[in-house]
Amino acid sequence: MNGAREEAGRAAGRSADPGAPPCGGSRGVIGVVGAGTMGVGVAQSFATAGHHVVLLDPSVEAAAAGRRLLRNGLRAARLLRKPASPEPMDDIAARIDWTHEVNRLAQAECVVECGPESIAVKKEILTGLDGACAARTVLASCTSAIPVSTLAGFTGRPDRVLATHFMNPAPLKDAVEVVRGPQTSAETLETVQELLRGLGKRPHVVNDGPGFVSNRVLMPMVNDAAERVQSGTADAETVDLIFTDCFGHAMGPLRTADLIGLDTVLDTLVVLRETTGDSRYEPCELLRELVEAGHHGRKSGRGFHSYGAR
Repeated sequence: MNGAREEAGRAAGRSADPGAPPCGGSRGVIGVVGAGTMGVGVAQSFATAGHHVVLLDPSVEAAAAGRRLLRNGLRAARLLRKPASPEPMDDIAARIDWTHEVNRLAQAECVVECGPESIAVKKEILTGLDGACAARTVLASCTSAIPVSTLAGFTGRPDRVLATHFMNPAPLKDAVEVVRGPQTSAETLETVQELLRGLGKRPHVVNDGPGFVSNRVLMPMVNDAAERVQSGTADAETVDLIFTDCFGHAMGPLRTADLIGLDTVLDTLVVLRETTGDSRYEPCELLRELVEAGHHGRKSGRGFHSYGAR
């Protein structure tokens, strides 16, 4: 997301713009922070469902790359018939406004934060959003592992903060892990579930804790699978075949990691190691080496497996 955290940080303590346009029609305005893979996928999901979306990323380069991601995502959705009767792609894209000004999010019904998986970065973003957004705005984080209690503590509205853990690719995945913090209100939880159902997605509500359910279970599996490759027990293809052919999984752990993005996997493991103190989450050396070499999985063309030039 590059510069989004800087703009959000500058907005801390800044009041909402009284001249900002109100939410219109039956589909409220949705804010999204971050023009990376997840942010653009979330924006596409809401725009496809008829929402007006304001997508914040101060980086010109990130916004340009995000527009390319959006075009590719809309094409993929059309090819896979999601939704079944898609309207013209240009009409969906036109419902997304790209901005570098955080006050454009002032009147959003809900803002989904899709910044990097870093506690420090999310603190800057959420502090800025808390200062810029209307008091009624729900702040939802697309965090992979950071507890909602930690994120809510960066705001003055802990009752209106929760996590919406979309899966990648967001427009094509039908389920979202929704994490209720200790202070998340029943109204906030219901509002977000209703929004997600309006996207055709199934919200699965879990209680708070590092990594929630999904990544608390998945990340040590991915890490252990990578260690089996690192130790020479088996190559990546064989490790994944054990899970698909022997256990009937749709995808092995290493291809799953490639789909998530190895940089995100690494960041998530680091957060889990910090927040739990459990050495099981210490990233293995092979994973670190791949990320340092720029091999981030499908999005870069290579991770544990190769996917061709990107």
